[in-house]
Amino acid sequence: MSHTPHELADEFPHAREILHQLKLQNGHFQNLSEQYHETNREIHRIEAGVDAASDARSEDLKKQRLSLLDQIGDIITAAA
Repeated sequence: MSHTPHELADEFPHAREILHQLKLQNGHFQNLSEQYHETNREIHRIEAGVDAASDARSEDLKKQRLSLLDQIGDIITAAA
């Protein structure tokens, strides 16, 4: 298990410029990106032992992060 946060630029290295443009121009993308970063930070804090959480909470957060990644990926694909 990695204790490194999953940043969007690392998840979509081929789309760094698109990510930047979407953050500047797309309000829905901005909202999803913010939700992703909040969820990602919470998962990272749990995995690093800074915050405590049940296994169920941890799994729910990971599922939420994957769902957000899917939505973000769809927006990136449409913008490409």
